[in-house]
Amino acid sequence: MAGGSTDPIRIVIADDHAVLREALASYVDAQADMNIVGQAGSGAEARERAQELKPDVLVVDISMPGENGIQTIEKLSAECPEVRCLVLTMHEDHQFLRSALAAGGAGYLTKRAASGELLSAIRQVAQGRSYINIKLEQVGLAEVVQRESPPSESNQVPLSPREREVLSMVAQGYTSKEVARQLGISSASVDTYRLRITEKLQANHRADLVRYALRNGLLEKEYPGD
Repeated sequence: MAGGSTDPIRIVIADDHAVLREALASYVDAQADMNIVGQAGSGAEARERAQELKPDVLVVDISMPGENGIQTIEKLSAECPEVRCLVLTMHEDHQFLRSALAAGGAGYLTKRAASGELLSAIRQVAQGRSYINIKLEQVGLAEVVQRESPPSESNQVPLSPREREVLSMVAQGYTSKEVARQLGISSASVDTYRLRITEKLQANHRADLVRYALRNGLLEKEYPGD
């Protein structure tokens, strides 16, 4: 968790429906390990709150007046990369999911989900993991939203088997220590692999790594202990 094992997760909730937003905020804030530090009714306001309050997690709707949630995530990924963005939306269209992930979102949850699943998603995203409550095989994530990509994405980059394993886990949100533990190597080795991978892919942001992993089927492998 970004705030540490004893500190509550600091959360901002952004939704243009005030009644729903306040109900969600009240429910989440009642959890012993969570603290609502701000609310927003638009994408622009959500970014302002995130920049000002530096929460661990921004829970953001897609459909909001002015700047939509995906645009908010994309801008925050560059402005405040330490803020993890979790989409909570009525949209079950896979294109929205692909767009949210490509923008740098850490999770995607539909409003049809049980309230308890929202809490699980927040905790997982705060720990640096990804959370999606739509089955990956139903989404066709290899067809991630079309947008300008690093040149290396247009061709198959020759990654070693170990680099592919590390990339897969990094794209899923694992920390260097977790990757090291899962693969039985040192954290220093993981950092070296990550550097090689970003150089080979010419990746400037984690979203670039996620897009490459999606396009090349690297998010489907399960690892021991998952």
